[in-house]
Amino acid sequence: MTQKVALVTGAARGIGLATTKLFIEEGWKVAMIDRDGDELAVAAKDLDQAQAFVFDVSIPEQVDQMVAEVTAAFGRIDAVVNNAGVADFGPIAETDFARWRRVMETNLDGVFLVSQATTPALKETKGALVNIASISGLRASTLRVAYGTSKAAVIQLTKQQAAELGEHGIRANCVCPGPVRTKLAMAVHSPEIIAAYHDAIPLNRYGSEREIAEVIVFLCSDRASYVTGQVVAADGGFDSTGVGLPALRV
Repeated sequence: MTQKVALVTGAARGIGLATTKLFIEEGWKVAMIDRDGDELAVAAKDLDQAQAFVFDVSIPEQVDQMVAEVTAAFGRIDAVVNNAGVADFGPIAETDFARWRRVMETNLDGVFLVSQATTPALKETKGALVNIASISGLRASTLRVAYGTSKAAVIQLTKQQAAELGEHGIRANCVCPGPVRTKLAMAVHSPEIIAAYHDAIPLNRYGSEREIAEVIVFLCSDRASYVTGQVVAADGGFDSTGVGLPALRV
């Protein structure tokens, strides 16, 4: 059988790196995309079935070059995971247009640009798109006017893609991670915030990067061959519990 190829953006760390490693375990090759070249080189160094490509998904010309180089290197693209994103939180009153655009250009524009540029390759393989949104795109929270709005837009974009690209055999789904125990989250979440999340999440814990990767890789696989247009909250049940978290209202 021909070895399948996944393109993963934001692959230098976190969920993107965990997803890359799981794809490789499942027998895939991976094109790892990130704009942080130094971090990407470290992440890809020991991954024999992966190749690193340093590009910024928010810049159209770079996205076109990225797709050209990936298809030249691998000959095909079977799945695209739009994971690259920025988390810039702050009150509405302190969110100027520059801050708004900084979030949107990666979190939303980047997903659109990469999806558009890879669609011809995905048509050839009848492949899969998986866009990474966030629980913040499903439920409102303080300090996330730009971030939450960008992720809600990614959810709608995914549904549009599923509706229109299905006739070409392309499946499009969206994963919305809840609180995940990343190095960054643990560095910025105070004990009070961590306790508040635990209280609000039915499973009473943060998720792991690997747990999110499991959902992503499943949706890219043939096991999900009749699944498209879906929004999967990998959040320990957080979305089912309503609003709250006074500790986050600071």
